[in-house]
Amino acid sequence: MVGSPLALTMGDPAGIGPELLLRAWLARDSIGAPFFALADPAALEALARRLGLDVPIAVVAPAQAAAALPSALPVAPLQNRAGAAPGAPDPAFAAAILESISRAVDYVRSGEARAVVTNPIAKKTLYDAGFRHPGHTEYLGELARAWGGPCEPVMLIWSPLLAVAPITIHIPLADVPAQLTREAILRTGRVVAADMTRRFGISRPRLAFAGLNPHAGESGAMGREEIDIIMPALETLRAEGLDVLGPLPADTMFHAAARARYDVALTMYHDQGLIPAKTLAFDDGVNVTLGLPFVRTSPDHGTAFDIAGQGRANPSSLIAAARLAARLTT
Repeated sequence: MVGSPLALTMGDPAGIGPELLLRAWLARDSIGAPFFALADPAALEALARRLGLDVPIAVVAPAQAAAALPSALPVAPLQNRAGAAPGAPDPAFAAAILESISRAVDYVRSGEARAVVTNPIAKKTLYDAGFRHPGHTEYLGELARAWGGPCEPVMLIWSPLLAVAPITIHIPLADVPAQLTREAILRTGRVVAADMTRRFGISRPRLAFAGLNPHAGESGAMGREEIDIIMPALETLRAEGLDVLGPLPADTMFHAAARARYDVALTMYHDQGLIPAKTLAFDDGVNVTLGLPFVRTSPDHGTAFDIAGQGRANPSSLIAAARLAARLTT
């Protein structure tokens, strides 16, 4: 599988994903592995003309991607059409969006691809077409479960400056205290520790857990979640032999000296971790799904419908995602 190409999905065809695919080919020598796109070839050709990008398209099977890559962007064509107007998301293209993802996973399962690199999707567009998963990560988890065996998807936002794994993810802030359980903390901590060793090669990863409340609850003066939920979970992880720090006040754990003390920060909710991660490394942050039987990476940004089709999309995060996927499968 190491010699196989990366499978890059198109994301929402009305967003910047298709442009990023074109620009990834222009930067192909910096990625470190062959790759191919799962997209609509005619739509990519039309977009390249619109943007004035000299990107030839080659319709190929995955096995032909490496040979085609020097002279053209290799594309495994979708069965569903994906010619959305830039900036105009449309549920009519939901089937193509999901096909791009599911076929990328199938190619990894068959050994025809080495990893999945996904471009951004818009959940509302999919919801309007009947999609019932909370998000990208959960859909990938369902696809992975078809392989059999354990599958515990965990979001990791990675950059050379900071790696963050939120314990609760795409839920309203008001729902976080109810969803923040010892079991959720234990599950996330175990998956992160295992994959930082298995995927990233860190023999004993150092995990730093944030508190939920200001000042990590200040000994119960500002909430009891740290005392009743977080601390007992961390004691269990320590008893299992994991290197665990915390719970720490979230407002003092992301400066440079604090980051030197750990390999991954585990935060209690989405924005608690993603705000510092995106502040430090917006252009080269990578979303990695841990706990899957395959490597999946993604840019750490959204569909950017407001600039789609204008030639303004920055491919840095997609290139970083592809580079990391290549690294994690070498």
